[in-house]
Amino acid sequence: MNASDARRYAVTSLAATPHTQHLGPDDLPFVTISEGVELQLLHVDLSTGLWVNRTRLKPGASVIRHLHAGPVHAVTLQGRWYYRESPDQVNVAGSYLFEPAGSVHTLQAAADQDEDTLAWFAIWGPNINLLDSGEVHSVFDAGTALRIYRELCAAARLNIDKLIVAGA
Repeated sequence: MNASDARRYAVTSLAATPHTQHLGPDDLPFVTISEGVELQLLHVDLSTGLWVNRTRLKPGASVIRHLHAGPVHAVTLQGRWYYRESPDQVNVAGSYLFEPAGSVHTLQAAADQDEDTLAWFAIWGPNINLLDSGEVHSVFDAGTALRIYRELCAAARLNIDKLIVAGA
């Protein structure tokens, strides 16, 4: 990097510098969104369609077959999971997975494990949830994730003050 490049990235005013937002692993609750599947919503940006979450699955639990309208980044924190459509590609603790827009799959937690599976996802755009026939069952996007998470947490009287919401 030369001096000209360095000046381009220089901070001109600390007063205008945004602050980081930290979330500890237990700062937000997990809520059940389907049998054996729990969601901990971490960050939603309604202007970009980004929703970041940790998903926890009981052994053998699955997520409905879905199509991603945008890209997804996933990091496995614990346990094992795979897509039914590609069972030879098993995600284990430490695995990173990139899902391009347009990918279609059914997330499946390994049934032959004693621990829950825990994965972190950054999702841009909606999941278009599909029936076995290929017809659209439902659409789950950043706004839907935020609404459902807020509703489930409110019903259980769970505090979500630390949830990061942008673009509202």
